[in-house]
Amino acid sequence: MEKQTISVVVSAYNEERVLARCLASVRFADEIILVDNNSTDATVAVARKYKANVYKQPNQLMLNINKNYGFSKAKSNWILNLDADEEVPKELVREILSTVRTNPTENGFWMKRKNLLFKKWITHGLWWPDKQLRLFRRNKGKFPCVHIHEYIEVEGQSGELNEPYIHHNYESVHQYLVKIDRTSSSEALSLKEMNHQFVWYDAIRFPLSDFLKIYFAQAGYKDGLHGLVLALFQAFYSFATFAKFWEMHDFPEHDITPTAVSSELTRGGAEARYWMLTMKINESKGFFGKVKAKVERKLMKNNV
Repeated sequence: MEKQTISVVVSAYNEERVLARCLASVRFADEIILVDNNSTDATVAVARKYKANVYKQPNQLMLNINKNYGFSKAKSNWILNLDADEEVPKELVREILSTVRTNPTENGFWMKRKNLLFKKWITHGLWWPDKQLRLFRRNKGKFPCVHIHEYIEVEGQSGELNEPYIHHNYESVHQYLVKIDRTSSSEALSLKEMNHQFVWYDAIRFPLSDFLKIYFAQAGYKDGLHGLVLALFQAFYSFATFAKFWEMHDFPEHDITPTAVSSELTRGGAEARYWMLTMKINESKGFFGKVKAKVERKLMKNNV
């Protein structure tokens, strides 16, 4: 059986502070490729310390273009795609090696991503299990480059690994605000390219919907203050996306009455009430409390 080799591909911009941790965790790889997006710090020097093959590319708004470029430079049978602020624990290293050595029928594998945000492992909302397809056969996978948060698409069957990898996500509020300035721009551009209709009430619906989905529907409340802050941050990200989409339309004026805004907020309040009742149904330990919440929720739906 042909030996199954692995190339690790990392695309980075000004990541000197975290890159060493990432590359140290993948010393097992047969090849390390670093696509440098015109960094102005010591990112390239750190990469060369770990004997990475460095390729320079322009720093593009659609980050996945440069990731695909890195995939095209890989020479191994398999590619493991990572970001500079991610690392692979030893348990996952062993699982990856044992999996590819069998030359499996699958062309790609999903992995759980353990997100550490503001010094805490977040176990609900968007952030767990946050499965990502990161291990795949060379020439069998790539990013579609349509949306900034898209997944790698793989030809043929995909499987799933058991062990998670670690994402050292936002470590400061400043870091979060800097990142969403870029990602919200890309998100707004995607809306424009999809010919999404511009309507004023999305300024309320976008952020409210995201907050309710993450905090209530996806049980972000179980992560305490971290869960609340992160749900609010996601709402702010959605609002920033709307505002940039508005900017792309050259800031059109709209006459909006307080009554119209009040109607939107009332609508949002009803949605919030629905999800709070759903939370009570899921969390209530008493039979009667659960039944009461179910009845209230059913009455709400019937009155819509």
